[in-house]
Amino acid sequence: MAGPEIERLIQLLARLPGLGPRSARRAALHLLKHRDTLLGPLAIALTQADEKVQCCSQCGNYDSLDPCAICADHRRDPTILCVVEDVSGLWAMERGGAYRGRYHVLGGVLSALDGIAPEDLNIERLVSRARHAEVTEVILATGATVDGQTTAHYLADRLSECQVSVSGLAQGVPMGGELDFLDDGTIGAALRARRPV
Repeated sequence: MAGPEIERLIQLLARLPGLGPRSARRAALHLLKHRDTLLGPLAIALTQADEKVQCCSQCGNYDSLDPCAICADHRRDPTILCVVEDVSGLWAMERGGAYRGRYHVLGGVLSALDGIAPEDLNIERLVSRARHAEVTEVILATGATVDGQTTAHYLADRLSECQVSVSGLAQGVPMGGELDFLDDGTIGAALRARRPV
């Protein structure tokens, strides 16, 4: 139906999260139709990202600098570390704008089914950072999944040997949420995390 270059483009686009074969075909056609304004600049941006973006040696974020802009920002609170599963979690926290501390990216979660053990994650570096005298609190911002909560419990146990307080993100009813539209697990978590009014 199409030449090998177009098929290769479709196959690569289909590997992106949220894009299946049909969406990848539509995206490829859109890129080809807008060659001057999208395809060319996208190719340049991808090449530059491949050449310049690296993993921060301190927190694990992606940036063209090492340490990354967040770790190098002296206005951020160095006494608090927020532990996230991956960089997408870090970006989500930054998007909210409420957190002004430093981060630590684990690189995943513990998962017996997927064969991911503690040594496969960036846990030893976290423990080492938590032992540093200026760190006083570690916030565990792992997901509310079984693997995320298992990872949080494991980390809390490992961090108990450090002189830091360990906290987790509250879970429950979101702002603007109506009880009728929430699942049972969310309602249960909200009840367990209730606080005085």
